[in-house]
Amino acid sequence: MSMHMYRQAGVDLDKANELVKRIKPLVRTTFNSGVITDIGGFGGLYSINCHEMNKPVLVSSTDGVGTKLKVAFWSNRHNTVGIDLVAMCVNDIIVQGARPLFFLDYLAMGRLDLDLVEQLITGIVAGCKEAGCSLIGGETAEMPDFYGADEYDMAGFSVGLVDNGQIIDGSTIHVGNDIVGISSSGLHSNGYSLVRRVVFDQLKLNPDSLIPECNRTAAEELLEPTRIYVEPVMKILRQFSISGMVHVTGGGFYDNIPRILPRACQAMIYKGSWDVPPIFTYLQEQARIPDDEMYHVFNNGIGYILVTEPRDTQDIIELLNAMGQRAYRIGEVAPRDENSPAVRIVER
Repeated sequence: MSMHMYRQAGVDLDKANELVKRIKPLVRTTFNSGVITDIGGFGGLYSINCHEMNKPVLVSSTDGVGTKLKVAFWSNRHNTVGIDLVAMCVNDIIVQGARPLFFLDYLAMGRLDLDLVEQLITGIVAGCKEAGCSLIGGETAEMPDFYGADEYDMAGFSVGLVDNGQIIDGSTIHVGNDIVGISSSGLHSNGYSLVRRVVFDQLKLNPDSLIPECNRTAAEELLEPTRIYVEPVMKILRQFSISGMVHVTGGGFYDNIPRILPRACQAMIYKGSWDVPPIFTYLQEQARIPDDEMYHVFNNGIGYILVTEPRDTQDIIELLNAMGQRAYRIGEVAPRDENSPAVRIVER
């Protein structure tokens, strides 16, 4: 097939080459000493410096942004969903005590829009810088007839490094541990199928509609990027012994906390022990969502959880607060019998 015919079929290779030229300077701003190749090669090369580790272990994670992208289409704002993409991957890696090294992205759309891709990459670059990892490669696929007009999808992939002796897996969690929650920036990137049903279908808001309870427009509130917890968590791990950590994503408290809990332990979470951002109360009231479902779908204002020794809890909270991360003691680890749920959310 000649290039002219391929363009007529909907794929423009000249545009693809132009894209690489445009995004190279952006991507290079994330590079550190480990990066060996520039973007544009067949694979990204990264040199690992692990001479101070006894037994280095690679930790990897992959994720997408989910239907939050529909909010980006709705409001025609695309410069922050890349931050969500990075956050959803790197926050999962640090849960096991690993520091993210590098990141790759995959973007797919019906027609290659250079300005749109540049906005998406701008967000990914901002996320990588905040996470301290390098964007060493990616793929932008132009797939005519596969995606609707002005629609796209994105996926991310990240690799981190931890010493085998430093892996955090929840195995040392015991009765008497405290549970510390770090505040989220809002909805993060979960529960958007329900959010869209409330905001688009039930309330029929426009992107510029003001949500008085939040003192922001619908687009501003719903596109608030997922918080990246890499730096604060790495600082905590340098100074304190942490038994387990949780990234509160899809499935909320009920599905994510049990992933690290030993069978004999129950997480007692105290309602009202942290400030819940107004967007959650607003959605709950508008759609009459039961409490239990709120804790099963959303983060409700807690994006990341640390299981701590009680003697360290106050120092950890103060250190997090000093780093600009609002943190709270939100519960404790209690004994669990066979018939009890792994997570109980109770009034104090």
